[in-house]
Amino acid sequence: MSGATADRDVFEYALLRVVPRVERGERINAGVLVYCRARAFLCARTALDEDRLRALDPAVDVAGVRAALRAVEDVCRGGSGAGQAASDDAGRRFRWLIAPRSTVVQPGPVHTGLTADPRAEAERLLDVMVRAPRPLPVPAPAPRT
Repeated sequence: MSGATADRDVFEYALLRVVPRVERGERINAGVLVYCRARAFLCARTALDEDRLRALDPAVDVAGVRAALRAVEDVCRGGSGAGQAASDDAGRRFRWLIAPRSTVVQPGPVHTGLTADPRAEAERLLDVMVRAPRPLPVPAPAPRT
């Protein structure tokens, strides 16, 4: 089983970053691309935190950012929503999406791993790398004696 360990396959992923003012270089993570060649799997999962985005640029075009993120999701799905990439296989669409660009929505570096479930991996990465961390529970004060 080349490229796999037991029932796990190699996958690649890249974060989608929003850089509202390219000249400043400040960014927030807004999504993740996951590609697994062995399963012909490609998906984008996004979660835009508008408050964090507006903290970087109060005048940011949130609707434009959401449209750009939707376009990435459309390319991942393929079909008529993918535009010119519609006839490309998942690997070509992934390579096109991770190509460096200086637009508001940019891909980060590509990382690899092993997974038995690429769809679940996309959700896990979205939770860990994109969504705002949940606050830790505050321990109850110790009783006074």
